[in-house]
Amino acid sequence: MGSRSGAERFIAPGEPNQRRYEALRAYFVEGASAEAVAERFGYTRSSVETLVRDFRAGRLELFASSRPGPRTQPKKDRARALVVAMRSEGRTLSEIGRALEAAGAPLSRTAIWEILGEQGLGRRPVAGAGAVAAVAVAPKTRRLRDADWSRIGTLQSEHAGLFLLVPELVELRLAGLAGAAGYPATRQLSAVNSLLALLALKLYERRRRSHVSDVVHDHALGLFCGLTVLPKRTHLTGYSYRTTRARNRALLEALVERQRAVGLIGGESFNLDFHAIMSFGEDEILDEHYVPRRSQRTRSVLSFFAQDGEHSTLCYANADIATAQQSHEIARFCEFWQQTTGQPPGLLVFDSTLTTHAELAALDEQGIGFITLRRRGPKLMEHVAALPAESWRPVRLERPGEHRDVTVAEMHATIEKRNVRQLAVRGLGRDQPTLLLANQHQRSAKQLIERYAKRWAIENTLAAQIRAFHLDALSSQVPLAVDLDTTLSVLCDSVYRSFARRLHNGYATATPDTIFRHFVATPGELRVTDAGIDVRLRPRAHTPVMLDAGYQDHTIEVPWWNGRRLSYSFPPA
Repeated sequence: MGSRSGAERFIAPGEPNQRRYEALRAYFVEGASAEAVAERFGYTRSSVETLVRDFRAGRLELFASSRPGPRTQPKKDRARALVVAMRSEGRTLSEIGRALEAAGAPLSRTAIWEILGEQGLGRRPVAGAGAVAAVAVAPKTRRLRDADWSRIGTLQSEHAGLFLLVPELVELRLAGLAGAAGYPATRQLSAVNSLLALLALKLYERRRRSHVSDVVHDHALGLFCGLTVLPKRTHLTGYSYRTTRARNRALLEALVERQRAVGLIGGESFNLDFHAIMSFGEDEILDEHYVPRRSQRTRSVLSFFAQDGEHSTLCYANADIATAQQSHEIARFCEFWQQTTGQPPGLLVFDSTLTTHAELAALDEQGIGFITLRRRGPKLMEHVAALPAESWRPVRLERPGEHRDVTVAEMHATIEKRNVRQLAVRGLGRDQPTLLLANQHQRSAKQLIERYAKRWAIENTLAAQIRAFHLDALSSQVPLAVDLDTTLSVLCDSVYRSFARRLHNGYATATPDTIFRHFVATPGELRVTDAGIDVRLRPRAHTPVMLDAGYQDHTIEVPWWNGRRLSYSFPPA
């Protein structure tokens, strides 16, 4: 019997959740193997195994069920009267948001907009019936002159908390980094000014450079960069096209020296990973790569990151990677590290998809240590399954969470005529044993497994960066332009980690998102004199953490302010 019209939606589902459902149905109901399901629905075998594992653990939500009962929104209902009253007075969303937070009923800007929409209160009306709205013209961007400082006076700003990160930029010697990279200047702006403008948006979690139009009138952001106001979108979006991969690499080389000097990286071992930055455009010049968040291959820019194994700080990035060359990216990182530090990296830890057996053999020949996964082919898994029971021995891993008690079988493997260690590990939460390859003969099996487990931290770090520094928002269809974006993300990561180290109470390992919410997203007042700027931050729940870290006594000389000083104060509410 032929298929009826509409059957194609079940045979080749387009929606991600329906695709997952049909794949799981084929696996559990039809009894199809993981390989068959992967081929049929366009997954990899490991992705199918992950789906099965998450489904069995109850962590996979495939259907949205309607919930009976009252359709109330307690948070909105509690804040509704205050929102409407303040909007009726002509208050801005930012003012309403601060008032709600002070009243103990915080809401997002989206939720506030929804309340206003329900009440028929949209944008604030223009004064005067039939009046033509005045167009606010942003001041011209230029470097601040000495005479400007004494005229500025006092500024109120939503971005006052961004100045908490200035000491970190000074410690990392931003001017020296820009000079080492040879980034271009313009007639009005130095390379440092342009970099600071890009960093200000990234550090303050502005999703795209084009969103600068929302904040271009805030003189405080201009002061942060040593400018009258932030440059316009045309300058920021066009600046990346004036950079090159060689300049970005030179900045990373200079940054690594500063990271080592201030203790942000140890430099002994590294976690490596790829990240596909998805394109939402139609440009066909981009290659297709697998994007995990979409569970499919799609047009994207492939980026590569290296993370210090001891401190989890990002120290290298490259987005100028062609598909045909991606297996050589590990070798490029080794060349980068050798050129920067004068010695090869001690240990590299990465996934099996990052490179080839030939590249692994080359690493072993150069004396560079590695730990990686091995792909589980059918013949190899048959060999592992046939191992006698006495080949397996129990090992207890010293790490938090589940799957600490595993069993391990160790054997030798030949990779391109090079002998390496191979570990088969049961009990890590997968249906089949996990296979590890390593040329680390001095480490025990337990140490190898525990060290590889730490590599998963780079996946968490990249996820935090995707949220905080918006590496999922493709800044251009040209990979070289995206390369500047990823390079600046590495620098932003160092800035946030350096700031977090100054704080106590467990913030040393906090994500950039947490640091931003608790400290950087703090409004305040800037008192500007010819001697410098005193940033008066409004009191918040986490202000005692900054007081405990001594920020009220901290002053610093800022090079791009011509040596003027920055200080902080925390006046009572």
